Amino acid sequence: MSSQSREKILGKIKTALQESSVPMPFPEADKATDFFVEDAISPEEKFAAEFSKLGGKYVYCSNELELFSQLEALCDAMKWKQIHTLDSYLNQLAQEHQLDYITRDNTLQNIEVGISLTECLVARTGSVIMSSAMDYGRRLPVYAPIHIVVAYANQVVWNISDAIEYLQKKYPKGLPSMIALTTGPSRTADIEKTLVVGVHGPKEVYVFFVDKQA
Repeated sequence: MSSQSREKILGKIKTALQESSVPMPFPEADKATDFFVEDAISPEEKFAAEFSKLGGKYVYCSNELELFSQLEALCDAMKWKQIHTLDSYLNQLAQEHQLDYITRDNTLQNIEVGISLTECLVARTGSVIMSSAMDYGRRLPVYAPIHIVVAYANQVVWNISDAIEYLQKKYPKGLPSMIALTTGPSRTADIEKTLVVGVHGPKEVYVFFVDKQA
């Protein structure tokens, strides 16, 4: 088929579609602002429940002192020698509280456990939102077999649409080039329909929720 014939056929199809457009069957759906029934529990409780269902490990901390106490206890229990971070804020806190087990590592070589902040948490799906604008960029959530996320009370939103709105307010000049929505440990069933955890990302994900404003 020549290019001229192809253009004629495509032109006829385009004209036919414009002349006989099919109306939306449910036009009211376009005007809906919330597709979910409100839960009776708080978004923090909802996130904890959904995140745990997905195999995530949720730890509540009333303040940052309890955060470090819980982290140290976890390190002792799991026999972790070091937790690596690229977050300037977490690194500063570790230095202020003399936490030798948290170290800054710009290379991420041979990393076993990584810790980072998050953009926000999505309660409805139990998801963690991360972006390339943060100190760790695109790297830490992919390199670290075990990923520890530190989140604060004002970072919990109900839905993914709320998370996008939250990011738009945080980055008014333009959204980050990469926004990742992580829902539990990495998993796949592509190989012989057998579920395998920790293939394309961390096999374990912890969220340490600090009940204070970031």
